[in-house]
Amino acid sequence: MAEMRIKLIKSLSGRPLKHAATARSLGLRKIGQEVVRENDPQIAGKISQISYLLRVTEI
Repeated sequence: MAEMRIKLIKSLSGRPLKHAATARSLGLRKIGQEVVRENDPQIAGKISQISYLLRVTEI
């Protein structure tokens, strides 16, 4: 499977608690932080839920 680089580009403050928890489950805590994850259905679902907070690029 392909890997994806996920970057948090917007703040988590003031967002619904579930969206902030989803970002934390991806390993994102601060604006500008990046993580690399495998592209699987669980990660794709998390990304689609909070896509307005993220920038995603395939590696």
